[in-house]
Amino acid sequence: MPMNVNLTPYLEKMVREKVNSGLYTSASEVIREALRLMDEQDSIRKARTDLLRQEIQSGIESGAATVWNPDVIKNAGRKRSKK
Repeated sequence: MPMNVNLTPYLEKMVREKVNSGLYTSASEVIREALRLMDEQDSIRKARTDLLRQEIQSGIESGAATVWNPDVIKNAGRKRSKK
């Protein structure tokens, strides 16, 4: 299915430079690679978001938060380090 796409002058220049560099043989190849990379980034972003949601859910399921005193924890650590 043929598709026409309008690019900003900056993006058009970028595509032309990529083709002129010899890394790509055509503008279509540059665009395909850009879309493939965008799809990869979307997948990575989704995986990170899913992991974050799992971590949040684990925290919620771990129970109520407890109040803690940093001085108590420091003192306990100091006692352990003296042994």
